[in-house]
Amino acid sequence: MGVQRRLRLVETEPPEAAQPDEAQPMADSAIRVAFCTEDMKHVDAHFGWARNLVIFEVDKAGHRLIEAVQFGGEMSEDGNEDKLVAKLDAIVGCSIVYVAAIGPSAAARIVNRKIHPVKVAKPEAITDLLDRLVSTLNGAPPPWLRKAMNPTAKPNFADDEED
Repeated sequence: MGVQRRLRLVETEPPEAAQPDEAQPMADSAIRVAFCTEDMKHVDAHFGWARNLVIFEVDKAGHRLIEAVQFGGEMSEDGNEDKLVAKLDAIVGCSIVYVAAIGPSAAARIVNRKIHPVKVAKPEAITDLLDRLVSTLNGAPPPWLRKAMNPTAKPNFADDEED
């Protein structure tokens, strides 16, 4: 029921030594976003039953994959919430987790960790969701997303008012 495999991208050279055409580190306002997936391409899994989580770093300039986590053991609906522990640990540091479905107990535990669960109505390509998220970041992100991008900023209640 725990983590079976965890693949994480690592930097082999300091950013200042990177060539201009190489991927650069994301901006300080980058957020981490997790996706529950069975096929590593779509959000198509229930949080508690997901065999895989892929985690991306996202900012206004784009996104990059930073981690893929695979889980072993029995993932079926059985009322055993022990399988949630490894998944909750895997999404530490994320601001958002996209799911096909999620139980009330898992949702409460995620929200308690200040992570925003987002349920998709039907399986959607992870790349499409990432592109929409980047567009939202470049437009008018909702207050909770602005806060996730800049957690040390003081709240601006004027942003919450309707025009």
